[in-house]
Amino acid sequence: MPTFLHTCYRIGDIDRSVAFYEKLGFEEVRRMPIGEEAINVFLAMPGEDPRLELTYNHGVTEYDHGTGYNHIALGVEDLDGTLARLADLGIEPEKPPYRPGGRTEGHRIAFVRDPDGYRVELVEAG
Repeated sequence: MPTFLHTCYRIGDIDRSVAFYEKLGFEEVRRMPIGEEAINVFLAMPGEDPRLELTYNHGVTEYDHGTGYNHIALGVEDLDGTLARLADLGIEPEKPPYRPGGRTEGHRIAFVRDPDGYRVELVEAG
């Protein structure tokens, strides 16, 4: 049976991206040079294996995301509290928290964007 290992984003600035993901709770685990062409940075949530790989290709500062990819998702206990903490760190949601599909019950979500424009969904527990 296959095991999910990680997802990878191509980024334009290592320090800027690592700082963003650390604000979301990730920890940098390691950096791995790929010859003279790139550096991979592996990030994990505390106590977990690395699941996010950021690849910086030397000399490339931006990428076209295309139309097929959408987001990664993180579970949070308190969405309002998380968004308030992120706002203090300069990270604002795309729009206020909401329930998908106009539901009146169930979990609420909000999206933020990383420095390269990738979306991160925050899903409230419950």
